[in-house]
Amino acid sequence: MIKVGIVGGTGYTGVELLRLLALHPEVTITAITSRAEAGSAVADMFPSLRGHINLCFSDPATAPLQDCDLVFFATPNGVAMKQAGELLEVGVRVIDLAADFRIKDVAEWEKWYGMSHASPELVEEAVYGLPEVNRQAIRQARLVANPGCYPTAVQLGFLPLLEAGCVASDQLIADSKSGVSGAGRKAETHILFAESSDNFKAYGVAGHRHLPEIRQGLTTMAGASVGLTFVPHLTPMIRGIHATLYATITREEDFQSLYERRYATEPFVDVMPAQSHPDTRSVRASNICRIAVHRPQGRNVLVILSVIDNLVKGAAGQAVQNMNLMFGFDECLGLSLVPVLP
Repeated sequence: MIKVGIVGGTGYTGVELLRLLALHPEVTITAITSRAEAGSAVADMFPSLRGHINLCFSDPATAPLQDCDLVFFATPNGVAMKQAGELLEVGVRVIDLAADFRIKDVAEWEKWYGMSHASPELVEEAVYGLPEVNRQAIRQARLVANPGCYPTAVQLGFLPLLEAGCVASDQLIADSKSGVSGAGRKAETHILFAESSDNFKAYGVAGHRHLPEIRQGLTTMAGASVGLTFVPHLTPMIRGIHATLYATITREEDFQSLYERRYATEPFVDVMPAQSHPDTRSVRASNICRIAVHRPQGRNVLVILSVIDNLVKGAAGQAVQNMNLMFGFDECLGLSLVPVLP
């Protein structure tokens, strides 16, 4: 049994962590922080947790985080980098669900996130928490950078092709769509019901913060720099990521078998039968990534469909998966969730 704290428990990833950890048999949640909500009951803000979480929010300055075995940061970008070092010094392991430690090039991170990095010395140590790629390193890590939602769907979709070296790595395209919960639990005009409902739009076409993270991961997989066009879209749904990926074939393979072999032992990646069309509701509230492989009209372009729940495999679920690896638990513990339908 391990003691766990959550910094920033009032956002969507925070409440998703609480939902998953509340029934985890090896976890005791000892602290959930929020400056604005300190002293109020967690279940008053999130009635779905009544009977499961009996704690009150605590102020981060006084919360017993240093007594935890692990602390999750479900905070905005720029918070964990200021606080993680103190916890690591006293032996607390850290998983950051924001982007503070994902990008190894600190200057690149500062360019995209518009702030100076407070702990550049920790960036090199941090392990990128994509279990399907870094499982062994995650087991030994003190600090894990949990991947973003778009990067998870895109990287898992391209991974077998880039490892095999059978597509043009300089001509990759990721056409990705997200539900509005990906923008976080905050009041902004573009995610108001009257703005996002019955609407569909691209954004960040000139450049999105997840682009350098995705490019870094794909470069590692390919063993060389990649050329990636990444276009995100906002869709009128609450949860879900759908990534439609395009890659030009440079060497013939049995591509369906390539994917099936690569993910045969991965508990949270489901390679669907040939010509399938996975939809976002088939993974809703689960930690599963479903992938389908297509080769339209038998031409030289592969189309890969990759779907995840952005709050689970794209955030809190993957964080729990990483926690399980870090503490030697069964990787699937607390995550064997049947997707919710409808």
